[in-house]
Amino acid sequence: MADLRINLAGIESPNPFWLASAPPTNSGYQVQRAFEAGWGGAVWKTLGDPILNVTSRFAAVSFNGQRVAGFNNIELITDRPLEVNLKEIYETKKRFPNHTIIASLMVEPSQEKWHEIVKKVEDVGVDGLELNFGCPHGMAERGMGSASGQVPELVEKQTYWAKEAAKTPVIVKLTPNITDITVTAEAAVKGGADAISMINTINSLAGVDIDSWNTIPHVGGIGAHGGYCGPAVKPIALHMVGECARNPRINIPISGIGGISNWKNAVEFLLMGATSVQVCTAAMHHGFRIVEDMIEGLDHYLDERGIASVMDLIGKSVEKYSNWGDLDLNYKVVAQINNDICINCNKCHIACEDTSHQCIDMLKDPSGNSLLKVREEDCVGCNLCAIVCPVDGAIDMIEIPSGLPPMTWNERQAALGVVSCESNK
Repeated sequence: MADLRINLAGIESPNPFWLASAPPTNSGYQVQRAFEAGWGGAVWKTLGDPILNVTSRFAAVSFNGQRVAGFNNIELITDRPLEVNLKEIYETKKRFPNHTIIASLMVEPSQEKWHEIVKKVEDVGVDGLELNFGCPHGMAERGMGSASGQVPELVEKQTYWAKEAAKTPVIVKLTPNITDITVTAEAAVKGGADAISMINTINSLAGVDIDSWNTIPHVGGIGAHGGYCGPAVKPIALHMVGECARNPRINIPISGIGGISNWKNAVEFLLMGATSVQVCTAAMHHGFRIVEDMIEGLDHYLDERGIASVMDLIGKSVEKYSNWGDLDLNYKVVAQINNDICINCNKCHIACEDTSHQCIDMLKDPSGNSLLKVREEDCVGCNLCAIVCPVDGAIDMIEIPSGLPPMTWNERQAALGVVSCESNK
């Protein structure tokens, strides 16, 4: 069995699977149930001055028969008194001393406020702090959450204030509602952050009811923008984690968040530079026991590859993630259709003919049976035919020699004496 223990900026955890700060970590009862199920850690639902929530709060986006492909919420931070939360954190840590408890915090941009709340939560035995600079709704309108997280100077300043009072590691949770997340990540580093976490939810509107014309969700006929999460946001989150992991000016551990639903998703985030992964929507959809499959799947994956510790997996794909200008222009793949497996649905032909490069021919074999064949000289290797094909193995993307040496766009421009934008970063 592989060693699943992790160490994120000095925060130790029995495994990399943490519950994100959200409804599943609203109370001691819930967090204790989660630890009993096998979760390695939990980021407590964000603490601050208790607020008033509204109903209804949640909405889901379903797609092609999949329930909860995306999830939207307009819920705010804790609506329970700080003293109650602190008492339950203390009790939970005492009962589960080897599990990780991170306190998520959000207060107004005030040095005094940050010092006060940091001291209070550390007094009850948390393992670390997560500064919530990401919430895009409700709190942002009050100058907190993403309103702070979109301003690098405020990220740096508030991180510094928290670090002035903190004795435990400080994680800064970043908002994705920004042009370049590395800018605020660098600001967190300048403020002294021990780690960063990403992504928080994405500004969104789940939908509109075309019968009533109400937004989804709505509160008495009036709606508001909310935070989007769930499987649909995973590619965005994975990109942002990768961007920060490969930035030498950041160089601190990352806790990955966003659409993680199973152990394979978790492995992707670990490979792209995350040390821990935080889960919310999948737990809300299926319950806490999904972590059992996550732990088992990750353990088997590591064993099959002869990897002794999950820490040895972290960041192994980061060097493979670069800029478009560093890609080999002379690398070539083409589609090949296996007509023994093909069911002649013609989806590949339609997709290629209508929306791609018109390189799939509909032919007949000597017996008069229909078959499809790719004209390799015209195929640009776009992958579209393989993507739309409903049958595994019917279309393969095959590398073929181009007869040319590797050459990137940046190399080409340099040879022409042109300075690229990427080289000016």
